[in-house]
Amino acid sequence: MRLFNFLLKDVTSKIEYYSRFSPSPMSIKQFLDFGMENACEKTSYMFLRKELAVRGANTMREINLLPSDLRMQPSISRVHSWYIQSFEELLEFENRAPEDSRTLIDFLESLVKIRNRHNDVVPTMAQGVIEYKQKFGFDPFISSNVQYFLDRFYTNRISFRMLINQHTLLFGDERTTSHPKHIGGIDPACNVTEVVKDAYETAKMLCEQYYMVAPELKIEEYNAKAPSKAIQVVYVPSHLFHMLFELFKNSMRATVEHHEDSSAGLPPVKAMVTLGKEDLSIKISDKGGGVPRRKIDKLFSYMYSTAPTPSLDPGSGTQAVPLVTTGDTSRWFHTRVCELQALSSESFERLPVFNKSAWRHYQTGPEADDWSNPRSDPHDSSKFKNN
Repeated sequence: MRLFNFLLKDVTSKIEYYSRFSPSPMSIKQFLDFGMENACEKTSYMFLRKELAVRGANTMREINLLPSDLRMQPSISRVHSWYIQSFEELLEFENRAPEDSRTLIDFLESLVKIRNRHNDVVPTMAQGVIEYKQKFGFDPFISSNVQYFLDRFYTNRISFRMLINQHTLLFGDERTTSHPKHIGGIDPACNVTEVVKDAYETAKMLCEQYYMVAPELKIEEYNAKAPSKAIQVVYVPSHLFHMLFELFKNSMRATVEHHEDSSAGLPPVKAMVTLGKEDLSIKISDKGGGVPRRKIDKLFSYMYSTAPTPSLDPGSGTQAVPLVTTGDTSRWFHTRVCELQALSSESFERLPVFNKSAWRHYQTGPEADDWSNPRSDPHDSSKFKNN
């Protein structure tokens, strides 16, 4: 028991130490230049063994600032334990020299193991929010903290996996199965319209599985740089695919549910892909009926969802999965817009940093609304305020 407490204390002190460092944001151009010109496994190892520890430590310090009732939910505790275990495994390389070839092999294997361990972080964290909401109900202060935390947490997770994937794709066995023209996970000539089609087809398959029908897709493309050519940018196709997949899921669900009793059939979902001098815009539009104004703010909350709760079919033993997950943060204003930097040199990671500003956010409760509420009863004496 004493040994366990000593080890736990040592890990805690290491987390505190690494959280004092700010993450080092990378640009797509930096990833690309390293992979194309001077990809060195030793250099990557020296950078990642500290950078991954820093990003993990920053995340874990914020997990510890969540309200205890939320933090102690089984699913969130599970996610936290995954991060601690991965952090401990990274610490094993603190003092191992890169000149030893065994070190590089062990590090590569550890990165694959860490990535696999974190595969289900998103649904598990979402389940933790559901567990809390079912047990304690909705609280505006908790909701504010959850919103702030998960925006940062998921951003950090994407960056964490990006670093791991670049290393394993450049130096591991995965490079033999990756696309020959890709630099790690980056496509120097990513055909945006093709990714749009792939994301649509995958969402369509899910929509047909759930609703037995799906709207068709109409694509328009405008290339301001070269009107006669297909739109190509330097980007990570898998990231673009996942963003578009989520947008198409939401758009399809809104379309099907709004027109399910219509004899005219489903109107198509439209995608407009536009490339300007500096920006790439992908606009997804539909005739899904929109959202009442009173619900618009809720659509950006991880603790709110218009999707039905997943139900277990006792007959089949399978789960019916809604087309929208809890915590849908896509924009539901008839139009969904995905805007990206077209210049690889300007596409820097925007990473959360654990500091005093972040700490203060978790300590400060929501202030009273300083605008009148039109739904308030004018004769309710409890509404009188003390000046």
